Amino acid sequence: MNRKTAVTLAAAFAAALPLALTLAPRAALAQSDARYQPSGVLSLSAQASAEVPQDVVTITLFYEQEASDPASLTATLNQRADAALQRARSVAGVTARSGQFSIFPSTDRDGRISAWRGRTEVVLESHDFAAASKLAGDLSPVMQVGNVQFSLSPEAQRAAEQKLSGQAIASFRDQALSATRAFGYSSYTIRDVNVGHTGVMPRPVMMMSARAVSADAKMSAPVPLEAGTSTVSANVSGSVQMK
Repeated sequence: MNRKTAVTLAAAFAAALPLALTLAPRAALAQSDARYQPSGVLSLSAQASAEVPQDVVTITLFYEQEASDPASLTATLNQRADAALQRARSVAGVTARSGQFSIFPSTDRDGRISAWRGRTEVVLESHDFAAASKLAGDLSPVMQVGNVQFSLSPEAQRAAEQKLSGQAIASFRDQALSATRAFGYSSYTIRDVNVGHTGVMPRPVMMMSARAVSADAKMSAPVPLEAGTSTVSANVSGSVQMK
């Protein structure tokens, strides 16, 4: 190394030394802050839940048929479904849509196709249980009731969650104040908090079997409906600084 190179390296080291000395205390302070855990911090959680009446009914109607060829079977199934949909769309307060549609072959002992079987569905949905019940009964000569399900509408769920969130927040604050005083502090401030919902947990719903309904298929009596409830929950979790 010649004299000129040595002088250059010495100058560079001298220039970098103050910067290194400046950064070292800051790095040490950041590491100390990461290890520092403030005292008087309390973690809490609260929950509020309620049984909310289910306000939507979904009725699945179906028709099954057997034929010698798939083309004629498809035509028959479509005619049944179209007739049910046309009738349903004329009823105010009830929405109707196509459901599942399937055609499959039946085979004999030799494995050859002996016939074709098919099934078509129409799904009714409504907030008006009485209208949906009457319509399902009126359509019984055309399509049978496969099953009935009840659920909670998004609007009812949001309304319940909003109300329960307020209750859960009030419970969180009550717990924070009670714990603060129990630990010998006089007040607290919220450090962080999270408000969430656990979703909807439906109760078992009434399921109607096709066999039970088909026995009265010629009758246009309303289908008996009785909704259940869904459990809606809100939760609050976080931590407070006791003072």
